[in-house]
Amino acid sequence: MRTIIADDHAIMREGLKQLLSTVDELTVTGEAADAEAVHRLLNESSADLLILDLGMPGVSGFQFIANLRATWPKLRVLVLTANIEPRSVRAAFSAGAIGYLTKSGDPSELIAAIDAIRKGNTYVAEEVRFTVDQHDGPNEIPEPSATIMSPIALTRRERQILGMIPHGATNRDIASRLGISPLTARKHRENLMRKLDLHSGAELTAYAVRLGLPAG
Repeated sequence: MRTIIADDHAIMREGLKQLLSTVDELTVTGEAADAEAVHRLLNESSADLLILDLGMPGVSGFQFIANLRATWPKLRVLVLTANIEPRSVRAAFSAGAIGYLTKSGDPSELIAAIDAIRKGNTYVAEEVRFTVDQHDGPNEIPEPSATIMSPIALTRRERQILGMIPHGATNRDIASRLGISPLTARKHRENLMRKLDLHSGAELTAYAVRLGLPAG
């Protein structure tokens, strides 16, 4: 698993690198101190995993995660942050993150998270899950072993449309491909957002990328 560590603190990056050196079949291929460096490293080599600090310079909230997943659909993003606000946790997963850890957590949780991610599952730190459960009640974020698949039943047409969205398809493109009107295509997109409880085009794109559906 080729991994990039993104954190603006050199000591943090070095500590993570030493810890990750104990993980079999994982190689740290780069380190980034800001968003620009993350993009440069991803352009230079195809990474499998990005361990991301949300507080880095140039990282514009959760849109950064959504943009990364839209550009590099196979990239898995593991958030490692001091922020355990329930709103931030939910936003990270909506944007396309596959795991969420706190910097105050035990190092063993990072190893457990990587093992879960390697198997195609999500991972949420116990401290983070407890905080969200206390604030919003249980089941508001993925279970630690929940495979990244849609938990909501989608029709064949909805899955077709969802598969086109990461490729930048407009309502007119979707209409032309499926033989429907642009208005109908727009209605399908709006229904998908309502059905999936998503609130922006970026969130819908991130969700589609995470499912990895074929393009129509």
